[in-house]
Amino acid sequence: MIIGQIYFYLLAALSLLGALVTVTNKNPIRGAMGLLLTVVSLAGLFLALHAEFIAFIQLIVYAGAIVVLFLFVIMLLGPDAAPPRDHHGRVPRAIAGVVFGLAAAGAILLMAKQVDFEPLHRVDQDFGTVDAIGRVLFSDGVVPFELASALLMVSIVGAVAVARGRQAHERPDALAAKSNAAAASAVRNVEAEKHP
Repeated sequence: MIIGQIYFYLLAALSLLGALVTVTNKNPIRGAMGLLLTVVSLAGLFLALHAEFIAFIQLIVYAGAIVVLFLFVIMLLGPDAAPPRDHHGRVPRAIAGVVFGLAAAGAILLMAKQVDFEPLHRVDQDFGTVDAIGRVLFSDGVVPFELASALLMVSIVGAVAVARGRQAHERPDALAAKSNAAAASAVRNVEAEKHP
């Protein structure tokens, strides 16, 4: 029992640590690594609930596909794609962050007072099995499942569009060079007509 509690609290702490690293780190690669830590910790928590199927799906889909896709896009964009830092207005942003944090903490405390912390009920024997998940996906969860798949598709298309960037002939420096070359060619033609 004690080992189970240690296992649960350790994984919960790791998942919170990964979430904090994800939202507070300015380096996108380290943020993605924090997200990976959170996903793996959540998979461990699902294993503690004897939901092996959900745990493996968590690892395969989220850790193996989505986080890797994030890393691929980050590597593709490179550090030059990061927007320039705006040092103006740091104080108002900090004040807004503190106010938002205090409001969120107050909301959590208010909700915690209303929650009746009773011992958790034991889950059903078929919780997390393929049959149970299939029944939920094709009955009550079909609309959220399709909406989630559409959301993922839109995010992938958006990431590819951002990563693609402008083509070489669309870049401002390429257009300026092309314009300069055309102007120089026109000057040479005029000079050639004046001095045949």
